[in-house]
Amino acid sequence: MIEIEESTGNVYADLGMEDADEMMVKALLATKIGEIIDGRNWIQQQAAEVLGINQPKLSKMLRGQFRGINESKMLDCLAHLGRDAQIVVGPTNMLLRSDM
Repeated sequence: MIEIEESTGNVYADLGMEDADEMMVKALLATKIGEIIDGRNWIQQQAAEVLGINQPKLSKMLRGQFRGINESKMLDCLAHLGRDAQIVVGPTNMLLRSDM
């Protein structure tokens, strides 16, 4: 029999990672950055120039390898893309909302 465990909604917490909340926020930020880049039909080199980072670093971030990129830099990337992000901390969970 296969045992099924219900998710907390944060895969990083489910995996027992110490920095689960931080990683979830970064994942949400990276997803939004990727969506905006895709929506503008930009290649990564174009986007990297606008964001002020190099293309390999952008590529890693968009593939979920964002340990070397801090949240502040990711928020700066959103600002360069014309977006304002708000982080709201509530009693049960940390949420990220990006206004379109």
